[in-house]
Amino acid sequence: MDLTLIGEIMAGAMFLGVIGMLMLGFPVAFTLAGTSIIFGLIGLSLGVFDFSNMAALAGRYTGYMTNEVLVAVPLFIFMGVMLERSNIAEQLLTTMGKLFGNMRGGLGISVIIVGALLAASTGVVGATVVTMGLISLPAMIKAGYDPKLACGTISASGTLGQIIPPSTVLIFMGDMIAGMHSQAQMQMGNFAPSAVSVGDLFAGAFFPGLLLVGIYIAYMLFMAVVRPESCPATPVPEDERKDLPREIIVALVPPLLLIIAVLGSILGGIATPTEASSVGAVGATLLATLRGKMSFAILKHTAHATAKITSMVFVILFGASVFSVVFRQMGGDDLVHEFLSNIPGGAMGAMIAVMIVMFVLGFILDTFEIIFIVLPITAPTLLLLGVDPIWLGVMIGVNLQTSFLTPPFGFALFYLRGVAPASVSTGMIYRGAVPFVILQIIAIVLLFIFPGIVTWLPDQLY
Repeated sequence: MDLTLIGEIMAGAMFLGVIGMLMLGFPVAFTLAGTSIIFGLIGLSLGVFDFSNMAALAGRYTGYMTNEVLVAVPLFIFMGVMLERSNIAEQLLTTMGKLFGNMRGGLGISVIIVGALLAASTGVVGATVVTMGLISLPAMIKAGYDPKLACGTISASGTLGQIIPPSTVLIFMGDMIAGMHSQAQMQMGNFAPSAVSVGDLFAGAFFPGLLLVGIYIAYMLFMAVVRPESCPATPVPEDERKDLPREIIVALVPPLLLIIAVLGSILGGIATPTEASSVGAVGATLLATLRGKMSFAILKHTAHATAKITSMVFVILFGASVFSVVFRQMGGDDLVHEFLSNIPGGAMGAMIAVMIVMFVLGFILDTFEIIFIVLPITAPTLLLLGVDPIWLGVMIGVNLQTSFLTPPFGFALFYLRGVAPASVSTGMIYRGAVPFVILQIIAIVLLFIFPGIVTWLPDQLY
């Protein structure tokens, strides 16, 4: 049999093997690296793999550790954890609940708005879902909200940190797509340097993030009209409303100033994402200090959580690098390129196929797992077919946001299950997430039909 065909068969089998091992619950990083090495040894015996190519991993790892763009990841995580510890979410939820409480669905709208603000000031999905679950879920149930609607609203709002900048997912994708875009340009004979950056992706994700927030609020208003008993009003006593203007200023101004300082400096071209992330980390620390929440114990907890989350993500990235080297050496990238190039519909047909694959994988894999496994395999071909790199990154980001919500392995659902009262069943949480998954699919379709929603702002800024 032809060695090229054998290599492609081995590459396909390795991909399926990795997915199967992950579904069995094995650790992600070790599954990626271990399964790849096993298939590499089999490929070596069959003459379709040369282990000398593994030497390239040293250069990759050194590149990751010295990459200035990726320094923004731990800094943004530090900012998010510090803000979560400063009780900014609790104050926002309480204040917004009073502001919209007199209207049906008002408490749900408050949760959505706070989720968006926290996404733009923290970008940490897990912390946002847990915090809002602890604070707002009991309040929504006590107010008479349908538990399914309450759970779906909290889970979906918490995942906005996946797409609204500053998002660690967008940082990784921006860095990866920039390199792939440069290679694609060179293959097409264009030797100009790539103009794609993390800042471009942040700008591209700005309006799609607002679109999702608008769709969620529209759905809550729809439920208030169609099923008013599912989201009743929660009137605020008149004596509490007297201090509402001052509470709004105290609750909203600090996080808004931090958002403007971080995102405004990036979108305005004043600072790089890494420089802005350092401003965000310092700003979050100052906010915690001004609120009287700063202590050595909180600083220690924040540093420990930051190191833990950052290490988890980068270990997965290192394992995915092993997978990528073995997969490419055995001809897997040629197999994927041939498959996507032959799909009817050209670039758009290939894009739809990749979106469907990533959506399905979201049922069983985490966002970072999908990015580090699937993006290096499919993105080079899509870029060669002429897909806009910024639109590609944002579309993938919105698509993979559903991986936090889709049962049975949606991480946002797990986070909420961990803090939900016993009266709220897992089935309620799952059923509550389904309408919001559908809403996100609608958003993906809108972005597919109207790509200008993504590309307009980057075109104006850069």
